[in-house]
Amino acid sequence: MTRGGRLRLAFVAAILILAVAIGGHVYGRMVAAHDVLERDATIQQLQSEIQKRELELYGQNGRLVALQSQFMTVQATLEAIRPAENTYNIDPNQAMIVAGGRLTIGLVGSPTNESINININGKQHPAAAGDVIHVALDPSTNCQVGVQSFDMFKAVLTAWCAEVKPQ
Repeated sequence: MTRGGRLRLAFVAAILILAVAIGGHVYGRMVAAHDVLERDATIQQLQSEIQKRELELYGQNGRLVALQSQFMTVQATLEAIRPAENTYNIDPNQAMIVAGGRLTIGLVGSPTNESINININGKQHPAAAGDVIHVALDPSTNCQVGVQSFDMFKAVLTAWCAEVKPQ
């Protein structure tokens, strides 16, 4: 190879390298532009999906608030119907077995303005609101019946028994 042939070969090689570099650069920009377009489309789709989910979430939150309100109303109604543990609404001339079956309490007659007559295991006790009647069934069990309130139509009583601890 002559000096001129080598120079032409180097020139052609340089042009070829330059053409490959320019072609690679253009191809890389095209691929990058395509990826950017895909990314933008994905972002747009995800934003639409997020907005859709946010609307669903707001709707569900609204339904949750409505359900919580209904639940609170039902719970208040239930608690008005069903008194607290060991608390009993007793009507005149009605008897109930309470305190785990240890006591039978009843309201004898209608309540008066000042007091009521409570029958506890067959024994009558006059009582006013706030009174606590102690009942000793046996040495190991101590029971109490408390009068919370009463009116002309019912009496609200609490009754419970506790085991006496030996000393």
